[in-house]
Amino acid sequence: MSVLSSVGEAWPVFVQGMILSLGLIVAIGAQNAFVLRQGLRREHVGSVVAFCAVADAMLITAGVLGMAQALGDSPLLARGLALGGAAFLAVYGWRALQRARQASSLDVTTMGQGLSRGAALAQAAAFTLLNPHVYLDTVLLVGSIGAQQPARLQGWFAAGASAASLLWFSALGFGARWLAPWFARPRAWQVLDALIGVTMWVLSLLLVRHVVNGL
Repeated sequence: MSVLSSVGEAWPVFVQGMILSLGLIVAIGAQNAFVLRQGLRREHVGSVVAFCAVADAMLITAGVLGMAQALGDSPLLARGLALGGAAFLAVYGWRALQRARQASSLDVTTMGQGLSRGAALAQAAAFTLLNPHVYLDTVLLVGSIGAQQPARLQGWFAAGASAASLLWFSALGFGARWLAPWFARPRAWQVLDALIGVTMWVLSLLLVRHVVNGL
């Protein structure tokens, strides 16, 4: 197989991983508010962004490789988890569309005073690792979907999902002064949630089609 054909095969998988990860990570939440807050204050931005991105990449990779190993000898379990993931994405998309009907914004003005580097990283770790949803979304959901890919493409899927985290946290941290006014507008989040909802539904349908075609 030539290099061009290999890249042509891997690129859609990379993009799928990126879109899925972005859909899950782009939401109003404590971790995003904290990264944006550090960016606005220009406090240890590089360290916080690097920690959040690396932590996500490790969780994603562990999820994809671990789920791939667990599902390798159990096609029935693989189909079951794929359908479960499709259902989760459908519900997640519905909730995003429900949020799009309501006005909300991301407020970082009440998140305290300046922090030392150690304190900032400790808070980043807490927001990242003590959130139970990170294990459901990042490890189980992203891992099980990534494990559905052929073995030679699983790394590309994980790379795409990890790249999404790096891009998002970098945009929040280093672009905070430009992004904060946009995130303070409820209408902007309504549009974003609507896009996320539709994207999650499309990914859900693709998962169902993958299972049906595999029968």
